[in-house]
Amino acid sequence: MSKTCTLCNTFRTVLSDLALGLFLVTHSGLAMVGLVVAASVLALWLKPDWLQASEEKLFTWLRERQVLVSWLPENAAERATAMSVRELPAPQAAVANWLARKYKVAPEPLAALVAEAQVLSQKYKLAPHLILAVMAIESNFHPFVQSHAGAQGLMQVMTSIHAKRYQAYGGSLTAFDPITNMRVGVALLADFIRNKGSVEEGLRYYLGGDTVFEDGGYVAKVQAEQARLDQVAAGANVPVL
Repeated sequence: MSKTCTLCNTFRTVLSDLALGLFLVTHSGLAMVGLVVAASVLALWLKPDWLQASEEKLFTWLRERQVLVSWLPENAAERATAMSVRELPAPQAAVANWLARKYKVAPEPLAALVAEAQVLSQKYKLAPHLILAVMAIESNFHPFVQSHAGAQGLMQVMTSIHAKRYQAYGGSLTAFDPITNMRVGVALLADFIRNKGSVEEGLRYYLGGDTVFEDGGYVAKVQAEQARLDQVAAGANVPVL
């Protein structure tokens, strides 16, 4: 009987020690968690920009894993190729509205393209209306069009030939991103004009390389459209043909 009692007492002691150890570990863990939470809340209160950055990372993580997509849709506003025409200077706004009417494209995307043309014109020393005129003749401002030869996008760049040009932007599929296609196309056009020695010869090479001997009026069409855009920007009432 005494042996049984001794074993019982030993078992109770072991259980008591285990319970006490578990309590201490749990209590310490909870205390540590509490301290971490308190420190995090204090840091976010002192640095509101950290809170915003943390929220963006959390939302991005949730979107990538398609968690609760129904109430947490992706915010694609920053990726949209569009801006308000009212944000443009008056001459550029007139050009954007005129092109939108002529080519039956929404003015907001045209406004973004007109603004980008101004940036690229300064970088490559090309007239902004030349850039817009090339896009007009090449694609009628439709970013997903493809020719029978395989030229793609706004400026009808041969993606298969100039794939390396798209690597800096993420690969060949970016040929269908309007701004990326525009940047690659303008860079190519500037190279061709410089190498060939004139805008006319550069445009002709842009059309089909050294195989083009008769451009079918391509250069004249581009230059005529450029002249109309110059008139629109100057305030002239140019009819939409």
